Amino acid sequence: MATILLSAVGASVGASIGGSVLGISAAVLGRAAGATDGKLLDQRLLGSGAAPVESGRVDQFRIMGSGEGQSIARVFGRIRVPGHVIWSSRFNEHVAQSGGGKGGSAGPKRLDYTYTISLAIVLCEGEISRIGRIWADGNLLDTSAITMRLHPGDEAQMPDPAIEAVEGAGRAPSYRGTAYVVFEDLDLTPFGNRIPQFNFEVMRATEGHELAPRDLIEAVALIPGTGEYALATEPVHYTEARGQTRSANSNGDAGPVDILDSLEQLNAELPHVGATSLVVSWFGDDLRCNECEIYPAVEQAVVDGDPMPWRVNGVTRAGARLISQTDGRPNYGGTPTDASVVQAIAALRDAGKAITFYPFVLMDVTPGNSLPNPYDLGNPQPAFPWRGRITTSAAPGQPGSPEMTASAANEVAAFFGTAGPGHFSVSGTQVN
Repeated sequence: MATILLSAVGASVGASIGGSVLGISAAVLGRAAGATDGKLLDQRLLGSGAAPVESGRVDQFRIMGSGEGQSIARVFGRIRVPGHVIWSSRFNEHVAQSGGGKGGSAGPKRLDYTYTISLAIVLCEGEISRIGRIWADGNLLDTSAITMRLHPGDEAQMPDPAIEAVEGAGRAPSYRGTAYVVFEDLDLTPFGNRIPQFNFEVMRATEGHELAPRDLIEAVALIPGTGEYALATEPVHYTEARGQTRSANSNGDAGPVDILDSLEQLNAELPHVGATSLVVSWFGDDLRCNECEIYPAVEQAVVDGDPMPWRVNGVTRAGARLISQTDGRPNYGGTPTDASVVQAIAALRDAGKAITFYPFVLMDVTPGNSLPNPYDLGNPQPAFPWRGRITTSAAPGQPGSPEMTASAANEVAAFFGTAGPGHFSVSGTQVN
């Protein structure tokens, strides 16, 4: 705007003076001079010549609870405790510049300030098993993108590397006998450029020399064995609408996917477990073995997982059978996709666990079915029966039972895999 106005003023002044210089009229020279002055003024007010715009800079910080002589809690079982700062680094100021490039149209220079800090927060006296949820200013904290280390408080723990890097080698305390956590380069932007008030869910095992139940357990079964992506170690989501997604395997508060969160809890709560049974469920549809089909199934056939499409034994979501529903919700979780099973096996191996692959059968027989009950031929089969109840067309002891005959052998042979391609039987259930 100043360029236009001053160029007009310059032309008017030049015209009033009259004459010319080197063949150029005074009006033209006046317009050029006015436009030059106007451009400088515009740049000063609106453009690259403007003073930098600062955003987010803080002159003073508040530190959460820290002081001399504070008592340290001694906890038992599972409890939520407030944090107490026992060490912190200086605040690190980070500046990101935008705008202010070459040319008058680049806009004013913008300086955005963010702050990080490293700090240690004491939890309680004595050794703990692990920490669960963490709250910052009363809100659950997603720790997946935060560098955090837990020092459980044993008598052999060593100084934290972040503290030692700041204080110097040999000058950082180990805080032995005290459980504490260290946040390294914690970004304070989500908390209004200040340290939030932390609370921690702390789990502590029983004390004493007697063995606790947790010390006696050496093997576990990973259940429920259902959920299309429950065993996936990478995040998977369903895209339900444009810009709207739903997580398929991250349902906890700690941030990582469900199986990794579970393995972390397993290692902390049951440190002597060295073997696992990896349960993977398929489905059966009849208690009569000669009529029962064993098959993988999905919860819904509309939306596939991203970036891991569901595929089991060569069957895709579009060709898979659907799990029965009650009130619009599936009665079971779906069969874990093959790719997720492979990821779970790799994660268990990395955790040092021996693995037994445990195929499991869930009976998807709904209430109100019309299937003959081999244990009571005059009535329908019970709803969602135990897979151990699979028997011959009529159970032993029932009228017309084929027990101890060639017919019984043929029925069992049919169940264990004489069918052709496209029909799943017990012998055909394999994970590619």
